[in-house]
Amino acid sequence: MIIPAPISEILSRQFLGNSLQAWLTASLTTAILFVVLMVVRRLLVSRLGVLAARTTNQIDDMVVALIGETRAWVLFVLAIYVGVAPLKLPPRVELYLAPAAKLVLLWQAAVWGAGAIGFWVKHHLEHRSGTGDRAGIAMINAMGVGAKVILWILVMITALKSVFAIEITPLITGLGVSGIAVALAVQNILGDLLAALAIVFDKPFDVGDTIGVDTITGTVEHIGLKTTRIRSVTGEQIIIGNGDLLKSRLRNFRRMYQRRVLFNLDVTFDTPSEALAKLPTIIEKIVSAQSPVKFDRCHVSSFSESAIRIETVYYVLDPDYKKYMDVQQAINLEVLRRFAAERVKFAFPSRTVYHEGPIVKDMAMGKQPQASEG
Repeated sequence: MIIPAPISEILSRQFLGNSLQAWLTASLTTAILFVVLMVVRRLLVSRLGVLAARTTNQIDDMVVALIGETRAWVLFVLAIYVGVAPLKLPPRVELYLAPAAKLVLLWQAAVWGAGAIGFWVKHHLEHRSGTGDRAGIAMINAMGVGAKVILWILVMITALKSVFAIEITPLITGLGVSGIAVALAVQNILGDLLAALAIVFDKPFDVGDTIGVDTITGTVEHIGLKTTRIRSVTGEQIIIGNGDLLKSRLRNFRRMYQRRVLFNLDVTFDTPSEALAKLPTIIEKIVSAQSPVKFDRCHVSSFSESAIRIETVYYVLDPDYKKYMDVQQAINLEVLRRFAAERVKFAFPSRTVYHEGPIVKDMAMGKQPQASEG
């Protein structure tokens, strides 16, 4: 294509060291590249969003969310940087152009990182919504804020090194030494804080659970950053450090699916063998009649000093302690009635003692030593 002379002269005019044609080419390149980047961003969000909706994986949802977090003005700056790259710019402009582009990219990377942290926080909060776990929700929010602060600090340090060419080794060394000193000063607090994180994510217990810690049994009322508060069965509130709590052997009674019960009945030695043989069957019927109960076994298990022992095992299919006591009470009352009907006597601790009177007198009278029970 032959350009008329007047137009050719206009395009060849110099502005800031470049012809008008070069400036127009750079502008057109910038505009086209910006439009292409915007279209690609929209297509990726729409197409990947449809694919992500069909899967249960959270990673693809996070990728779609991060692409949506890409700012339009960042894409515009990138398009300008690419468009003006062929131009011969003044030294001062070239000196600041590349650092400015790096700062924009670092800022966008920080936005992506903050978006990923926010997505993670939102995902975990959705699982805890409606559960009343206020401590867990507060902990996750605090972790999200802390992670974002650390992210922006790292971005600032990277910018100081890569953009402004500032030596950051002394700064990092100072921060490291200061961090070690602070960690040593507050190591107990940090230990309890990390233990709180373990409690929130590993969840050995929740607020409202009845737990046993060493010799303490009570209900968890509050899980804090440093301590956990337990309402003892005797009424007082016990405050335990989270670190000490996780070092102990915990028993979570609320997560008990069923309660195993073993109880013994002692009957006298003069119980007829026929009646004794029927007792396991009688006890089985008594236990099986209760609800919710699963009978396991009943046997004449052993002979003690003063009784014949009958051992019974059953399961209460409910972890509630009150339910267990109601079932055991009903069993005890029915055992009393049935044993009375069968004329079976319960044994009580007793011992047979043989004692002798004056030996010479008894021998002279031809009497044998008498025995008595007591």
